[in-house]
Amino acid sequence: MKRSAMIIALVLSGAVLTGCAQSSLTGTSYSRGEARQAQSVQMGRIETIVPVIIEGRTDGVVGAGTGAVIGGIAGSNVGGGSGSTIATVIGAVAGGIAGQRIEEATSRRQGYEITVRLDNGSLVSVVQEADKNQAFSPGQRVRVLGQGSTMRVSY
Repeated sequence: MKRSAMIIALVLSGAVLTGCAQSSLTGTSYSRGEARQAQSVQMGRIETIVPVIIEGRTDGVVGAGTGAVIGGIAGSNVGGGSGSTIATVIGAVAGGIAGQRIEEATSRRQGYEITVRLDNGSLVSVVQEADKNQAFSPGQRVRVLGQGSTMRVSY
């Protein structure tokens, strides 16, 4: 591979890893837009906790786009003439597919479905990312914080 193509591929690989970063979905993390916003607070007790997998991003273009560029660069260095063009196209398509799969896998998270019986008797279920700083157990008294359709469970 040519030196300049190798440098471009390394830079774009770094972009894939940066682009795959996903904001946290734990009960203790807030987006910038959620800060300083009023939330309703309800108290209750945890009924059940079920481990779940929160799927990774499949709507991002960073993984697929970067993979396609890297694959195209790699393919362009194969063969010559029309063979090089075909290899570039095949490399770009294969790289795009691989990049999308990598992005999904690296943004997948372990989570919990937490079912809480609120003090008013109703049940709510909230799925949130597992947080090593918060360990929940059935029977534990918790707060359920809500803002619009967004809810979280915390101590």
